[in-house]
This record gives sequence, structure tokens and C-alpha cells, in this order.
Amino acid sequence: MKSIDIKSPAKINLYLKVLAKNDDGYHDIDTSFQLIDLCDNMSFQKIEKGITIKSNLSFLENEDNTILESAMSLLDLTHGKFGVDITIHKNIPIGAGLGGGSSNAASTIVALNKLWGLGLSHNKLVDIGLKIGADVPFFLHGNNAYGKGIGDLLRSRDSIEDKILLIDPKINNSSKKMFHMLDSWRGNNKHSSKYKQNDFWELFIEANKEIKEFYNITSLEYDLNLSGSGSCMFITYQTKKDIEEILKKIPSNWRFFFCKPLQYSPICYIK
Repeated sequence: MKSIDIKSPAKINLYLKVLAKNDDGYHDIDTSFQLIDLCDNMSFQKIEKGITIKSNLSFLENEDNTILESAMSLLDLTHGKFGVDITIHKNIPIGAGLGGGSSNAASTIVALNKLWGLGLSHNKLVDIGLKIGADVPFFLHGNNAYGKGIGDLLRSRDSIEDKILLIDPKINNSSKKMFHMLDSWRGNNKHSSKYKQNDFWELFIEANKEIKEFYNITSLEYDLNLSGSGSCMFITYQTKKDIEEILKKIPSNWRFFFCKPLQYSPICYIK
């Protein structure tokens, strides 16, 4: 095998509860992960030596990203024996709570394990993924799941059936910063958040005036949800008629995507 092409999917969090902070800086969570069909396109071409990355987003071509980190982790196990040219076309919004970077990492780990014939076990791949990001084990799991621990304790569940309207306000949110802000907020507030679906809702709404206005004019009629630590929001629906009114209220400088749920990640089909 000389090349592998793969779609690297996004996820949404149907709910997200942030629990205690661990000594390693990660927080325990309680969540429900759902794969969706918004995907980045990735290809892996086997070469003799080295790792190169080409992308429609130039920042992915430097050394500070999850794709290179994943590739280097596997290459180190081979003592530099192999090489790969990686091409990625990004479609998943950046810093949006959709797990794009973690999904790309998982896709890279699975693809290179196959392309280079390493034969690493699933547990070994998860060990590698955990060092790169807390969401990577979910994407390696390849199936919708309830997540506990730091997101690495997974219990498979069936996909939802409704379609998803994904709303992107084009805000690049730092997960690390949002967790830090949540810790600070909880230290200064004795009352719990009134937003039950996602523990980041209150922080996100209060920090962004435009988000607050949009939430106020839509939340009475629609069950508006937040994914991850933000910034993407979503509602589930069955027919286009169900979302006619909310589409009229989305600001013109935002983006939105009509998505479908996935039961399995495309990485499950790498044989």
C-alpha cells in the first residue's frame, strides 16, 4: 500500500458537564459525543524519508499542529525508517468546539499505522493519542459514545437520527483558555449555571455580545446547543421547515452547515 485517502470527521457534544480538575491539568468530564458528516479531507502518500504537510491553511504546514505531532510519534517508533507526504483540505472550523485537530490526529495515527505496516494495537494507538489531546481517544474509538474521565473512558451508543444545523459564529475559541475561565468563574460564584446543556454556555454568552443577542432571540423557539467549549452552536431538526425561522436570524457574517449524523467514523473503514 502506497497511499491512503480519508475523511476526518467533526463531532458535536450533545451535552457537556465539566467536573473536577486533575493534577495533570486536565478536567474530568461527562459528555455525549456525536460524529457528524462535516469532514476534512486527508491523504497520505508513502515516501522514503521525512514528513511533509500541505494544506489549504498555511499554519498547518508549520511544526505546531496535531498532525505533525501524531506523525512524529509513530515515526519515532520506527527510528525514522519511513516517510510520508500528508495533504489536508480543512473544512471543519478552527477553534469551534468540533474536535477538528483531534480528529486529524486520530486519522493520522490510524492511517500511518496501516500505511507503514506497524501493526500497533488499538490500545497502543490510544496511548499515543492521549499524549496529543483529550479528544483523540474518542476519534480513535470510531463510534458515537458517552465519555467520562478526561474523555478517554468511552461507552458506545447509537447515533441520533435527526439532522443537525451547525451554526459557526467564526470565533476562534481556545479550549485551554475557556477551561481556565471556567475554573476562575466557579471560584468566584457560588451559584451554578442556569444553562444545563453545556457548562461553557454562561461564559461564552457573557463574553460575546453578538452571541448573547442571538441566543436571546432564538432560545425560546429553538433548543440551541453549544459544542465543546465553543464556538459552534447547533440545533437538531427533521425537515427544512423546522429551521426556516432560525435561518433568517443567523447574522450574515456567520456561517452555517447542514449536517447529518454518522454512526461510525470513516477511520473504521481503513483496512
